[in-house]
Amino acid sequence: MATTAEPILEVSGLVKHYPLTRGVLLRKQTGAVKAVDGVDFILRRGETLGIVGESGCGKSTVAKMLVHLEKPTAGRIRYRGEDVTGLSGKALKAVRRNIQMVFQDPYTSLNPRMTVGDIVGEPYEIHPEVAPKGDRRRKVQDLLDVVGLNPEHINRYPHQFSGGQRQRIGIARGLALRPEVIVADEPVSALDVSVQAQVMNLLDRLQSEFELSYLFIAHDLSIVRHVSDRVAVMYLGRIVEMGSDTEIYDHPTHPYTQALLSAVPVPDPGARERRERIILSGDVPSPTDVPSGCRFRTRCWKARERCALEVPVLAVPAELRHPGGPAAHDSACHFASEAAQSSTFVQQPR
Repeated sequence: MATTAEPILEVSGLVKHYPLTRGVLLRKQTGAVKAVDGVDFILRRGETLGIVGESGCGKSTVAKMLVHLEKPTAGRIRYRGEDVTGLSGKALKAVRRNIQMVFQDPYTSLNPRMTVGDIVGEPYEIHPEVAPKGDRRRKVQDLLDVVGLNPEHINRYPHQFSGGQRQRIGIARGLALRPEVIVADEPVSALDVSVQAQVMNLLDRLQSEFELSYLFIAHDLSIVRHVSDRVAVMYLGRIVEMGSDTEIYDHPTHPYTQALLSAVPVPDPGARERRERIILSGDVPSPTDVPSGCRFRTRCWKARERCALEVPVLAVPAELRHPGGPAAHDSACHFASEAAQSSTFVQQPR
């Protein structure tokens, strides 16, 4: 999609720290879990922005802050140019109508005591102006039909559906208020591979039909490439590389991105032999005690003294700028140009 499309969500300096305390009567803060520690990105109208990274990197925390399930410690979230970070009451209710979420686990995100009709129609109880009471059953049945479920099953309970069908119910619930943005937090990770493809195709169709913008969070890089226009790679609470799907997957410049991509399975035996496999040493540092300078330096084979002293900025190296147009590939690495020249990658199939 065109990079000049209108921004619908703008995130700047987003931070979420969870305080660590001790003591019984007098609670004293002893530190903080830095789950998200300065995230910036723009989601444009009709675009899918994929966020990838290891478990614990802060992806889901970002998602929860966007839908106001978590309150940011610092930073700004703008929807249609308006700062919505500190909204409450009716103002927050109006914004939430336009930014909905599809959760990871279809087995725990649906109330087992409610029928499918009640689950999908529940948003209408909060926003009655969207659907009058006499029209709600028809609207719910229409939504079930749109996501590929039998409208006559409106009175069934979640346990009577398969995992893939339950996720379709969750998607129908997310669409009930006709939002502009869907935040999908690993929506297919709990599903079988064959069902994943069906749900991914459904999301793709719904994006065109409802003119949706997606923030798609996943740890499976193959799935993210299939759906995303742009990709942001997160590590230890920060975005370390961002660009178009082609730039990220075919020309990664950050060592962490290169390591992730080197682990993606390749069906062609010849391609597997030609590809460089990067094995990272050590464990991910604790978010309570992050390394100085570059957070990835403790596991990076290219780390130098500068990496411990200076925090790399998510920016486009001069050598990688696109002449005559806006740069689309940012990398938070002091030696991004060198990393791009020295890496060996086999183009991944879409």
